[in-house]
Amino acid sequence: MLPFKLRSAYKDYLWGGTRLRDEYNKKCDMDKIAESWELSAHKDGMCYISSGELTGMSFLEFTEKYRDMLGTDYEDKEEFPILIKFIDALKPLSIQVHPNDEYARRVENSQGKTEMWCVLDCSKDAFLYFGFENEISREELKKRVENGTLLEVLRRVEVKKDDVFFIKAGTIHAIGAGIVIAEIQQNSNMTYRVYDYDRVDGNGNKRELHIDKALDVIEPVRANIYVADENMHIETSVYKRKNLAKCKYFEVDRISLDGEIFIEGNERSFYSYLCIDGSTVMKNGKEEFLEINKGDGIFVPSKSPRISIKGKAEFITARL
Repeated sequence: MLPFKLRSAYKDYLWGGTRLRDEYNKKCDMDKIAESWELSAHKDGMCYISSGELTGMSFLEFTEKYRDMLGTDYEDKEEFPILIKFIDALKPLSIQVHPNDEYARRVENSQGKTEMWCVLDCSKDAFLYFGFENEISREELKKRVENGTLLEVLRRVEVKKDDVFFIKAGTIHAIGAGIVIAEIQQNSNMTYRVYDYDRVDGNGNKRELHIDKALDVIEPVRANIYVADENMHIETSVYKRKNLAKCKYFEVDRISLDGEIFIEGNERSFYSYLCIDGSTVMKNGKEEFLEINKGDGIFVPSKSPRISIKGKAEFITARL
C-alpha cells in the first residue's frame, strides 16, 4: 500500500489566527484556524484519506480495517495511539493540564495526554508557561488557583523558532501568543483548564474551567526542558535527521531534505510525515504519485513499498 495524504480537521478556538490558512495552505470556511488536526482517528476531529485508492475513507476506518498496515508495535493497542496538529496561537491559550493514562481511563474513559511541541515560528517576544518555577505544595497551589495568583509561580520560558518542549501528562502549561507549533501527542482530547484570563466566547460566556480535576492531576514540580539524544542524529550530503523526542508513546524526528532519498515501510510502525516547509514529490519507481507541499500530512503504512522522496523540504516525522 502506497503512502497517502490526509484531509485535515479544523478548530476555530477563540485564541486562533489565520497563519495556517495564509502560510500552511489550509483551506476551510472558518474565519480563524486555531488548530488543524493532521493525523487523527479521534471522534472530535477526524481526518479523511484524500489521495489514492482509499480516498474518502475516514482514518479511523482505515486503522480498523487495515491493522496490518500499522506495524507490529501496534498489535497490542486497542485504539490508534497518537494525534498530530498544527497550532496557531494568535492569543495565549488557557493555563491547563492533561491527565495521565491511569486517571484518564478511570475518570474519562480516555487515553491520557503526553505531548511534545516543535516551535515552527514565533513573534519576537513570545513566551510560554511550562511547569512551575519551583516545587510548591498542593496547599499553596490550591490557594493560588483560588485567589488568582497562579501565574506568579509558573515557569515562564521565552521561545524561539525550532525550540522543542516535551510536556509530560500532569505538567501545567500554556502556549503563549504569537507562536505556531507542530504538536505530537497521545490520541486524546482531555484538557483541564485552570485559568483563562476571564475571556468570553462569541456568545459572551466564559469558557468552562476544570479546577477540581486539574488539582487532582497537576504535578507541582519544576518541569525540565527535554534534551534529545544526539547519538540518534544522522547527516548526509542531502539528508539530515535530528531526533526531537522519544517516549513510550511516540518517537519524533525532524528531517531536512535537499535532493532525493529512498524510504520503505518499517515492519514495527507506520510513519507520519508532516511537511513544515518546501515541497517534494514521492515516486514509486519512475512513476510520480504524490506531490507534497508545506502543510501537507502524509501517512506511510508499515508495509509501504520502497519509494523515493525528491525535493527540498523540512518534515516532522512521527512513529510508535
